[in-house]
Amino acid sequence: MMTHTFKTISRTLMGCVALCILPTMTTGCATAAYNIQERFGIEKRDILVDRVASAAESQADAKEEFVDALTAFRAIVAVDGGALEDAYDDMSKAYDRADSQADKARSRVEAVKKVARDLFKEWESELGQYSDAGLRRASEQQLRDTQDRYEILADKMDAATASMDPVLSVFKDRVLYLKHNLNARAISAIDTETATLESDVARLIADMEQSISAADAFIQEMNG
Repeated sequence: MMTHTFKTISRTLMGCVALCILPTMTTGCATAAYNIQERFGIEKRDILVDRVASAAESQADAKEEFVDALTAFRAIVAVDGGALEDAYDDMSKAYDRADSQADKARSRVEAVKKVARDLFKEWESELGQYSDAGLRRASEQQLRDTQDRYEILADKMDAATASMDPVLSVFKDRVLYLKHNLNARAISAIDTETATLESDVARLIADMEQSISAADAFIQEMNG
């Protein structure tokens, strides 16, 4: 678990290095940002653990938004024509929230990958600084083990992220269909899609839960 001190320092630094800690930052800017944080005792491993936790939190939030969107979808097929406009508005807003949360989840996963690449690159380059061959071999083995654990986490995060797009596409199609066909015929047409959509969302939630579980395990091992 990240310490209160780490979080406090991170918030203090956020304003002055905000442009330098974006996932799309340049190498020079990234180095400057890391150097500033390391002066406060914040190492790359701390940043990695923090970003993994943030990505897991974002995926959990995205999962809830998809569940809410599915609930809104179910509500639409149960209303009469007079209430359809309000039901459509609820569904449209639920889709927008899910789409926004999906973007946030993608961004945080990319942030995890960025700091992981930098951490492993630095670790690899520092192996040559050892004078004790035994310690060097032990550190190198620890690096490989950490990379292996991280790859498992990254694969699960990628799977969860990939699962979002087809579900969002299905939701978007239905929102558009309702927008263009606010009548009873539209309701009867999309009602047949409910079971398929629920199955898609169930798979998405399962993928996200696996990713979140892997993130928790990775954090626990890193904090070991």
